[in-house]
Amino acid sequence: MVSSKRRKTPVTGTSTKSRPSSTKTRSVIRKFHVLLKSRRKFEGRPSDKRELDAIDEQISSLGGLEAYQGMSKQGQSAERGGGTETVLIDWLKDIVKDNPLVDGQKLRLLEVGALEADNYRGCFSWIENTPIDLNAQDPSIRQQDFRRMSEGENTCKWDVLSLSLVLNFVPDPRERGRMLRLAHLFLGSSRMHSGLLFVTLPLPCVQNSRYLTLSHFEGLMKRVGFEKVKERWRVGGKMGYWLFRKVNPTSLEVATCVYEHKSILRSGKMRNNFAILL
Repeated sequence: MVSSKRRKTPVTGTSTKSRPSSTKTRSVIRKFHVLLKSRRKFEGRPSDKRELDAIDEQISSLGGLEAYQGMSKQGQSAERGGGTETVLIDWLKDIVKDNPLVDGQKLRLLEVGALEADNYRGCFSWIENTPIDLNAQDPSIRQQDFRRMSEGENTCKWDVLSLSLVLNFVPDPRERGRMLRLAHLFLGSSRMHSGLLFVTLPLPCVQNSRYLTLSHFEGLMKRVGFEKVKERWRVGGKMGYWLFRKVNPTSLEVATCVYEHKSILRSGKMRNNFAILL
């Protein structure tokens, strides 16, 4: 007799029916963030190897980084609004319309944290995309840590740089700031007047943080050397999208320490602790 029991499939599988809900996806991703933040705390300390092993075991029990990436892909699927690259493509089309590319010229795009190798396949005629990721799941994606890329080889090399849902996955606030400084260094200033940086963050990172507000975020970006060109978000929404243009770093009237140390900008027990420090 054939069993009537349905075969179970892993939550990271490709079957649409077996995919976890968006609530489950967000819950697992939050667990990853907490574990990676804890892991960084114990890294490099031989005396804390037991704690580090325990954290690694928990990460492994969740499926490892492959599970995180699988759920991130699900979140970017068409059934949940499409990938964040669609926002960037629309914005770039507007900019290229005002600053036409020379025949045969393409925008050199560095896509950090790429989950799919062909996000920009429909723009092949005018975008030359280089996708990289810490734990590449596709042979067409270069396995590369953005923070360890050669400064000498990449200074002013790129026309566009995408940090889509990347900064929020970096556990250390100062490393987030370092990534922004590297982005400024890597972006050029000749082919499109100045390089463009695309940043995507879960909206609560800037709307419900103790240490970051929208105005503080924009001030911090100016401090690094980026002026806002476009933005898209809505009150009560889940995601925020920003496009910045590379400019010279500014000396703001606000004290430097505001961006170098955590300062409580909003109080409340329900706030999160997301921060970016320079």
